[in-house]
Amino acid sequence: MSTVVAYLRVSTDDQTTEAQKHTIGGKFKVDRWFTDEATSGAIRAQERAGFSSLLDYVREGDTVVVAAIDRLGRDTINVLEVVKLLQVKGVTVISMREGFDLSTPIGNAMLAMLSAVAELERSNIKARQMAGIERAKAQGKALGRKKEIDDGEVVAWRKANSASIKATADHFGISLASVKRACKPA
Repeated sequence: MSTVVAYLRVSTDDQTTEAQKHTIGGKFKVDRWFTDEATSGAIRAQERAGFSSLLDYVREGDTVVVAAIDRLGRDTINVLEVVKLLQVKGVTVISMREGFDLSTPIGNAMLAMLSAVAELERSNIKARQMAGIERAKAQGKALGRKKEIDDGEVVAWRKANSASIKATADHFGISLASVKRACKPA
């Protein structure tokens, strides 16, 4: 027996899920409602209490209905991740605003489009990231994590104490790899 499940989410305390509930309830006989209130779309769906409960609850053949696809996540990449998570469980996803229904051929075509958009989004993020790194390098900015140990101090202590790599790592509270890097001839 398949179940119709609704998922509602609002981002702030001053918003209400009532409009979403009215929209979904007007078209579907919902067996179970799951809600996340005052929860940003930036928080991954699996980390939201309401959605996590929904994920535990749904079974193969069930249908999850949302008022709009952006209720599942903030960006295309996250939405696609959530949709695929549900799809793997054999759950159909319906988004009322977009007409997104994975139980239909059109819904599957929309999923393919969503995948393409997500891939484009990932590509654009990577391109912007690389441009930012190049700009920072050109401006002479230091990249990466700030070095927490003084290589000279590590080398000097190890030599003065005739210490092993492990003893040196333990003394400074650093990894074996950090000691090896510090003691590596230039």
